[in-house]
Amino acid sequence: MGRWEPNAQGRLAQAALELYVERGFDRTTVAEIAARAGLTERTFFRYFTDKREVLFGGSGELEAVLVDTVAAAPASGSPIRMVADALAAAGARIGQRREFSQQRQRAISANVDLQERELIKLAAMATSLADALRRRGIDDPVAGLAAETGVAAFKIAFERWITAAEDEGLERVIRETFDQLAAVTAPTARRRSR
Repeated sequence: MGRWEPNAQGRLAQAALELYVERGFDRTTVAEIAARAGLTERTFFRYFTDKREVLFGGSGELEAVLVDTVAAAPASGSPIRMVADALAAAGARIGQRREFSQQRQRAISANVDLQERELIKLAAMATSLADALRRRGIDDPVAGLAAETGVAAFKIAFERWITAAEDEGLERVIRETFDQLAAVTAPTARRRSR
């Protein structure tokens, strides 16, 4: 094999996902991933610290998008709108890789340890969002509540997106989900009349 292989990281990620879905995460080795991608184990470790990183490696970049979007939000926006916009921006990036996201979710759903890691990733997203809101001068419990609620809405939107028959676009589904959240929390006409 040559020293440089085009799209080695992408090939490794695709090979890993295929094997995780076919055989299960625990029964897949790094050697098998590298062999399926036509690369070496050493090449695998140039891109990933371990085989879980194939599934969770982009978390830092995703958190940066969230934090940057909240930081750039207009001061007139509500905390939940800032969170919604940040998650929609992240969704625009994730949404470019629907098939990868579907395979990733199948692999995670089949493994309890990966499910735990996914929950930790989501908790880290909520923490990053809450911290970004606090830096904007939004105090607790509002910052924490907006961040946690936003991540819950994101989870629902993501699930809708990956299970839908057609790709409606993750960003769009996230925005629709936040609109539904607003409708759920809006006072009803009956409550207003009391």
